[in-house]
Amino acid sequence: MNKFKILSVAFLASVSVTQAQDINQAKKAIDAEQFENAKSTLKSIIKTNPAEGTAFFLLGNVYLIQNIADSAKMTYQNGLTAKDHAHLNQIGLGQIDLDNGDVVAAKAKFELAKKEMRKKDFEEYVYIARAYMNASKPDYKSAIQTLNLAKERSGQEAQVQLALGDAFYGEKNQNEAYAAYRNAFQADNSMIRAKMQLGVLLKGAKAYTEAVTAYNDVIAISPNYGPIYRELAETYYYWAANVPGRYDQYIKEALSYYEKYMALTDYSLASRMRHADFLILAKDYKALEVEANKMKEIDAVNPRIYRYLGYSAYENGNVDLAIKSLNDFIANPSNKVIAQDYLYLGLAKIKKGTSADGATINPALFNEGVASIKKAVEMEEYIANDLNEVATKLYGQKMYKEAAALLEIAVTNVESKNYLIDNFYLGTSIYFANANVTADQKPDFVALQKADTALGNLITGSPTTQDAYIYRARVNGLLEKPAMMIQYYEEFIKVVTANGAEELAKSSTKAKLIEAYNTIAANSSDTVKAKEYFAKTLAIDPANKFATESLKSLK
Repeated sequence: MNKFKILSVAFLASVSVTQAQDINQAKKAIDAEQFENAKSTLKSIIKTNPAEGTAFFLLGNVYLIQNIADSAKMTYQNGLTAKDHAHLNQIGLGQIDLDNGDVVAAKAKFELAKKEMRKKDFEEYVYIARAYMNASKPDYKSAIQTLNLAKERSGQEAQVQLALGDAFYGEKNQNEAYAAYRNAFQADNSMIRAKMQLGVLLKGAKAYTEAVTAYNDVIAISPNYGPIYRELAETYYYWAANVPGRYDQYIKEALSYYEKYMALTDYSLASRMRHADFLILAKDYKALEVEANKMKEIDAVNPRIYRYLGYSAYENGNVDLAIKSLNDFIANPSNKVIAQDYLYLGLAKIKKGTSADGATINPALFNEGVASIKKAVEMEEYIANDLNEVATKLYGQKMYKEAAALLEIAVTNVESKNYLIDNFYLGTSIYFANANVTADQKPDFVALQKADTALGNLITGSPTTQDAYIYRARVNGLLEKPAMMIQYYEEFIKVVTANGAEELAKSSTKAKLIEAYNTIAANSSDTVKAKEYFAKTLAIDPANKFATESLKSLK
């Protein structure tokens, strides 16, 4: 009987060691972003030993990473019944509370988890800190406060230092983040992620050459560590965006590295969705369409697939499929709709409602498109950056009212990279839409006032842009404000003169100067001033009929 007891204890010990190894294997798979592998390992542990609460917690975490919140919640709840480490699942449920905006409930669950900690335990603090960081609205300050408690117990522990690095990085504290990542790798040189994050810091500082060198150092140590290739892909993507001359070369590199990342992680639906998100960033819509259709084969009812189908269909010229896919996606109340969904739906409707040459338009469909785009910019102001290309195409087709409708939305974001040029196009599109109205029509004074404001915004931001003044003068002429009209013509003359002889010699500039001189003269009650300005016209164009005839009448 004693021998049997000894053998039983030995057997249980070996099972415990084996499962600890399996848990560590799952943790390594999660770190390597091999999420399907991790799920398989954790489900196997739960099946053979449902008393292991850590397995439930880690599985729930993977579900959250993959945005499967319902499965995560169910897994955490089941984990609360486990015999060992059940309290970790309170942390997972706390993160779900944070995602739902219920901070009070989250903190209550975190406190329940803390109550089960022993004197030297620190992992709970790390997990709570990561819950704060991984929440839909990250709270890096609370994460740092929590990790400071972990430091009191085990300050040199690599996991604590890695988490601190991530928290400081989220706080945009580059120096503290660098020190923490360095300390983490020094404490445990098998912690490849910590070394990788040193390169991520360089990427964030736009030191792309140095970042790539840092990543290559990581590859030399661990060539099969998948996340390093994702970081390389993202680095080359940002590099491409910042060096337009090498865009095609660097985007090709980015896509190649992302394919390698996929090969070293998995081709699950969740991974394919991450790939699809990257293809959108890289604007490889042909590849996006292929990926979307592959995802459809895996799970035809997954709603996010309709997003990818909608985006790729629009970019590849199939506006009917784009409208249908995005309408289906947005109509589902359980979907998390983002600004880009409304942007693409709006663009698709505008494209469908406008003939290729701009000669005909479906006003109802166009207005629906504008309404969707307005909703997109209300959700995310940065979307305003994407309107310039479409608006200027309409402008080029002389669809001035339609261009103005988009540009009016675009200029609501004063931080947009196109803010000044969009104001120029807004002001001039409204001017052109009203410049040639028939005798029985009246200009749209409300719209013209918007044009005046837009051109004023341009002048404030770029006071040497001479055309802003002449168009503002023309707009004020249509507004029947002669004093303001003359003021802006005079300012145009000053700016052109200040720009030097080379500018004054241009034929286009001469034509605008003649317009300014003649208009100022014609609207002046001062005969001497009028003669002076007509004389300036004749100095440029001695045969100018308007100036010649006007001077005769003044005599």
